[in-house]
Amino acid sequence: MPFLKTLQHQQQLKIEYDGKDFARSNRILCVMIASPRRMTEINSQQAFFNVMLRDFGVKDVRVQEVVSLDPDMLGFLHRPVYGLIFLFKWREADVDKQEPSCPEGIWFANQTVNNACASVALLNIVNNIPDLELGDPLEQFKRFTADFTPALRSDAIGNFEFLKTIHNSFARKMDMLNADLQLKNDASSRKKSKAKSSDEEDAGFHFIAFVPVQGKVWKLDGLERQPQSLGSIKDDDWVIQVAPEIESRMAQYEEGQIEFAIMGLVKEPLTDLMAALAENVKSIISLSQRLSQVKSDWKDFLSEHTDGKCASTHDIIIGPCEQYQLHQESINQAELSPGLEAQLKSDNVEELLGARQELVTAQAGLRASIRDEAKAVRVDNERAASRRNDEGLLAKGLLQVLERIGRIESLFEYDGET
Repeated sequence: MPFLKTLQHQQQLKIEYDGKDFARSNRILCVMIASPRRMTEINSQQAFFNVMLRDFGVKDVRVQEVVSLDPDMLGFLHRPVYGLIFLFKWREADVDKQEPSCPEGIWFANQTVNNACASVALLNIVNNIPDLELGDPLEQFKRFTADFTPALRSDAIGNFEFLKTIHNSFARKMDMLNADLQLKNDASSRKKSKAKSSDEEDAGFHFIAFVPVQGKVWKLDGLERQPQSLGSIKDDDWVIQVAPEIESRMAQYEEGQIEFAIMGLVKEPLTDLMAALAENVKSIISLSQRLSQVKSDWKDFLSEHTDGKCASTHDIIIGPCEQYQLHQESINQAELSPGLEAQLKSDNVEELLGARQELVTAQAGLRASIRDEAKAVRVDNERAASRRNDEGLLAKGLLQVLERIGRIESLFEYDGET
């Protein structure tokens, strides 16, 4: 298999790819050389997907687990929801429902590389999010493949070493050996799959994506030739519209076969929480300044109009804060709500103190939410790091050391006692 080696090229390029010429300037130079590396399976843990996106260079997104398709439970997903990822035991859908060709404005890639469905599903979502910061490697890849067919995009993904390296970073040594073995058995496997195409026992688990694009909801399944439209978005919350489609797919399986996972790709909650904290701090500062104008000794009334301790300046943030990574620039750029702007014109001290206390109480909740989200990020990083720490290699190294010092036989000695 060839792979793409990415280089910056400062002159007009003409790239021969699958019999077609593509002119590009200041884009990725694709040098085709031999590489048999495969992609390994990825567990459906949101931590792995979050770290993959971070390593890809994608900014301001988070993968959250969907525990239920109940409308109330879907409401817990942070908004906006950019896409859903559905893991299930794959069955071929009705090909007649697919588009005759990939509609203009939709970035969709097929999956022709084994075990690439996790990365394909992610790319099929992030490449359809307007104005999303993808990072230089993915941004260049998206531009380079803009005119490709879904099949050509699939080949490009399989040849994209940057992506494959990150994808395979969650694989243990044994996973890579199994992937290499699968590469050798591909020819015979394809023959067997044709003979057993109707055998449900041989069906593999697969990730697909659901995304809202250009006013419609789309199912983007890399194992299907083209995208499938699920209809125009009827309400602002398109996720509710997708739920029956996923539930219908789940209902096709017997009770003992129910093994599914659903994840939502959403805007990073910390982004909105930090923006809300900056606005909150600026609002408290503005009210404090107004109180000083109306009544210079207003701080003497804090214990009367609050619970005192909660409103202490030692317990609230009233400026830049390193602990929460809140900078003065963010505070300056925050916009005050129209309601607060109106309150700042008041001369009523009690009203101003009441408004300030409401903000102090709200800040406590914001700070707790920020700590929770920051902890969730740390947990994801720890889980991903643990997965990437191949303990099998450590065990192999220890056995090699014991062999060199002549102690490995003692591990298997049996003295006859029970």
